[in-house]
Amino acid sequence: MDVSNVTALANASQKSSGATSAKSSAATLNYNTFLKLLLEQMKNQDPTAPMKSTDYMAQLATFSQVEQSMISNSKLDAILSSSALSQADSVIGRTITSADGVISGQVASVRVTNEGAVAKLADGSELLLGPGIVVS
Repeated sequence: MDVSNVTALANASQKSSGATSAKSSAATLNYNTFLKLLLEQMKNQDPTAPMKSTDYMAQLATFSQVEQSMISNSKLDAILSSSALSQADSVIGRTITSADGVISGQVASVRVTNEGAVAKLADGSELLLGPGIVVS
């Protein structure tokens, strides 16, 4: 069974599970789903040209690598969030100035976004905390 057939099985599995979008269903694929797909692939393979066991092992190894990468990414995200929170704590109540000197003011609050920590100044303007920001 080739990759397109496995993809078709994955799509059928996602549709039958009531997934609403490809993005959300791709994020919910886990090891159990992979094993179900692998079993379906074994059941539906061509008996005259069965897949080699080494191909199955390669698929398992590839899935394991992807799973480990996802775990590493989530841990890196946690470290980045922790770093952003630490940075946020250190600037509240202090005066910051943008790299070009256009925006300046006392930090009233800080929120953490995907881009990093964003300082909200007392005058209502916002400034992304990053390279070139002067804290005084």
